[in-house]
Amino acid sequence: MDYANYPRNDVLCIDMRSFYASVEAVKRGLDPMTVQLAVVGDVNRSGSIVLAASPALKKKHGISNVSRFFELPDDPDIVIAPAHMADYLEMSLEITKLINQYVPKEAIHPYSVDEVWVTVNGVEKWFGNRWEIAASIKQDILENFGITCSVGIGDNKFLAKVVMDLYAKKEGIAECTYDDVAAKLWPVPVQEIWGIGRQMQRNLNRMGIITLGQLANFPLKQLSKRFGVMGEQLYWHAWGIDLSPVFGNFTKTEQKGFGHGISLLRDYSRDEIAICILDLCEEVCRRARTANKAGKTIHLGIAYAKETGGGFSRSRSVSLPTNITMDMYNVCMQLLNEFYDDISNIRHVYVTLDNLREDGETQLDLFDDRPRKKDIGYVMDAIRNKYGSNAILRASSYTDAGITLERSKKIGGHQA
Repeated sequence: MDYANYPRNDVLCIDMRSFYASVEAVKRGLDPMTVQLAVVGDVNRSGSIVLAASPALKKKHGISNVSRFFELPDDPDIVIAPAHMADYLEMSLEITKLINQYVPKEAIHPYSVDEVWVTVNGVEKWFGNRWEIAASIKQDILENFGITCSVGIGDNKFLAKVVMDLYAKKEGIAECTYDDVAAKLWPVPVQEIWGIGRQMQRNLNRMGIITLGQLANFPLKQLSKRFGVMGEQLYWHAWGIDLSPVFGNFTKTEQKGFGHGISLLRDYSRDEIAICILDLCEEVCRRARTANKAGKTIHLGIAYAKETGGGFSRSRSVSLPTNITMDMYNVCMQLLNEFYDDISNIRHVYVTLDNLREDGETQLDLFDDRPRKKDIGYVMDAIRNKYGSNAILRASSYTDAGITLERSKKIGGHQA
C-alpha cells in the first residue's frame, strides 16, 4: 500500500482508566489504581450492573462492567459506590476544558464520557511533538484530577483509537503510524479491533479471516459484495486508512428521528405497559416540538420477559405529520393491540417518531381540533422548561406503572 496520498495527522485518543470508579475513588480520597472499588447502578437491586470496576478489583477478582452486583465477592476491602452520573459528566467537562488549553475546540472530538480524540496538528511550537503533548496532557490530568489515562497516538483517528485499545492501556502511551500497521496491527485477531463486533467476527471467521492481516489481504471486491459499504470500510481500516475529519463541529448532525425506551425493573402487564407507553410518547413528542419537528412514522418495540422470550417491532405511518402526544400514543396502542400476544409479560419497550418534517402550519380538520391539541403540548413544554420536568404530569405518571418520575432522577438511565 502506498500511503503517500493519504493524510498524516497528529491525533491522540485519550481514555480515562476506569473513569467512573476513578472519580468515586478520588471523591473518597483513595488511590484509583490501588483501591478495590465497584460503581453499581442501583445498590438496592442485587441484579444491578457494575458500571465500573477499579483496576485493582478487575485484577484480583475479575470483575468487569458486565458483572452484576450480586457477583461481587464477599471481600471487606471492596468499596461499593452508588453511581453519580452528574459527577462523571462534570469531571468529563473539566477534563475537556483542560485539553482545550492545548488545542482549540474544533480539534477536540468527544467519543464518550471517558474518551476523546484530540488533533494536535500545528501546536509543536508551544508544546513539542505529539509524544511530548500526549505526555503533558496525561500528567496534567493526573495532577489536576487524580485520574490516570491512556493515550494512543496515530496518523488518523482509527490508528489512534486502535493502538490505545491494544497497547496504551498497558504501556500508558503508544503510537501507530501507517508504517507500523503491518507489524503492530496485522497479527491481532479481528475481534480485538475497534468496530468489529461478535457478529462481524463470526462472519469474517467463516470466510477464513482470523487476523487483521488476513482481512487486509482479502480481495476488496469480495468484502464489498458480502458486506457492502461496511466491507469496504473494514478493508481500508485493516490497512490503517481512515479519512474521517479530524477538525470541525463533530456534534452537529441532522436529526433523523426521536426515540425513547426503557428496560423495566419488573414484569409489566398489558394494562401497565399502556401507561408506560404514554409516558414515552410524551417525552418523544416534547423533544420533537422543541426541535420544531413533526413525524409521519410511529414505531413501537416490545420485548417480553425471559420466561417466554421474543417480542415484536412494528411501525405505522400517519397521513399528517404529528408531534401530538395522544396522536402518537393512539397509534402505538393500535400496534400493541394487533401484535401483543396477551400472555407474555413485558420487560422492555421503546417508541420512535421519524420520517420527520418541519412543524409548519397545522392542517385543519373538520372532525379534530388539531391546533388546540398542539397548543396544549407547547404550553406544557413551556411550563416544564420554566419550572422543571416534573412541574406538570399526566395523572397516570403517578401510578406504579408510570416511569417519568423515576427517570427524572437519572442521567443516561443511572442515578444522577
